[in-house]
Amino acid sequence: MSAQSLESLKRVMSSDLCTRCGSCVGLSEGRIIFIDREGSYTPEVIDEISEEHAARLLYACPGHSFDFPHFRNLFFNDSKDFHLYTGPVNSVSVGFCTDEDIRLRGASGGILSAILIWLLEKGRIDGAVVTGMSDEQPWLTKPFIATSREEILSAAQSKYIITSVNEILPEIQEFKGTLAYVGLPPQVQSIRKLQAIDDPSVRNIKYVLGPFYGNTLHFSSVKSFLRSYNIRDYHNIRKLYFRHGEWPGNMRVEMNDNRVVELPKFHANYLIPFHILTNSLLCTDLSNEFTDISGGDAWAPVYEERGKGFSMVIARSKAGSEILEEMQNENRISLSPISIDDAITMHSHGYDLKKRGTFIRFRFRSFFGLKNPDFGYEIKGFPLSRYLMEIVIDGLFIILGTSFARWVVAQFSPSFIGNIFEHTRKIWKKATFTIKRENL
Repeated sequence: MSAQSLESLKRVMSSDLCTRCGSCVGLSEGRIIFIDREGSYTPEVIDEISEEHAARLLYACPGHSFDFPHFRNLFFNDSKDFHLYTGPVNSVSVGFCTDEDIRLRGASGGILSAILIWLLEKGRIDGAVVTGMSDEQPWLTKPFIATSREEILSAAQSKYIITSVNEILPEIQEFKGTLAYVGLPPQVQSIRKLQAIDDPSVRNIKYVLGPFYGNTLHFSSVKSFLRSYNIRDYHNIRKLYFRHGEWPGNMRVEMNDNRVVELPKFHANYLIPFHILTNSLLCTDLSNEFTDISGGDAWAPVYEERGKGFSMVIARSKAGSEILEEMQNENRISLSPISIDDAITMHSHGYDLKKRGTFIRFRFRSFFGLKNPDFGYEIKGFPLSRYLMEIVIDGLFIILGTSFARWVVAQFSPSFIGNIFEHTRKIWKKATFTIKRENL
């Protein structure tokens, strides 16, 4: 059993199935480490692992399997509603944090940061597991336990390069007090699996929060961005932001020599097809379905035109609903309810990518003999037009992800490429609007 578990774990770690969640590293007692965080960022076994230990690590691995129906019934059997796309739902709202400082420093409406600060001030938690940028290597992400308002705010905003928050599971286990946890869907899935067996590494976690999830990029995206500005040494980065300033924000890099390069978020999205982590395309969870509360940008003209940033917020558990209700009553947040249908329409591009595109990609991968994660459910019945669209999408990812394509794009000004990307994206969205929304 152990040899089989260890071999299965190694296969995940060395393949596209690896989510880089960090659980295997955190639970390995130093026997597994991440190598080349500025490159492949893959976990590697460096010491002998026992039979029992290997089975525990494989169980915790979301890249191997995560049974959506089973864990949904286990954690959210009292939720008021459910949709195959959104997951369990008690309420869906659009709103923002009423504290302008928190709202400005967040990626959209500042809701998740506001919740963590409120929980801390109320004594509901003693700390929050978050991901910020490293002080020692400010070009890389670093998970830590925040115990103050300012520490929470230092970790605000999206991080579009690889994060591995679960590598600090030993710190979580040793923490004296109650924690809130913030993570991406695969990271949250691993936490829920561990909570299901009452693993000591997660007993301190009382609340689970998380952002919506589109994709993750390799660190090569940052290096390519800088090369386009003729900056070769990323070790001179002083600060790296992905959503700096007023919504929707800018990708911004501040160098030690005081040079600053900046590009609007929508233009910086040109980096996605060139540097995307393949596992992003194997994740079926857009809205972080196993959190107590999740949040993302409210993508709708009525909100986008106002600026400042609005969040779409989904409460799934009773505890999550109570938090939002109390904060609303105290005027800490401002929320307006919307329907599940409106929520799906607002993120139709994302749900199409995750709930349709991923299952089509699974079929393509199976045809070529590649392994897929076992999520315990499958969505079928897509029209031929959607399969054809996916062939185009996947073909572009394959071509643009080559070293040559990455080199070519780095030879041009990011503002030039960004403008072309944004213009092309609008044409593509218009051309595929009907296909993506058909029967959504």
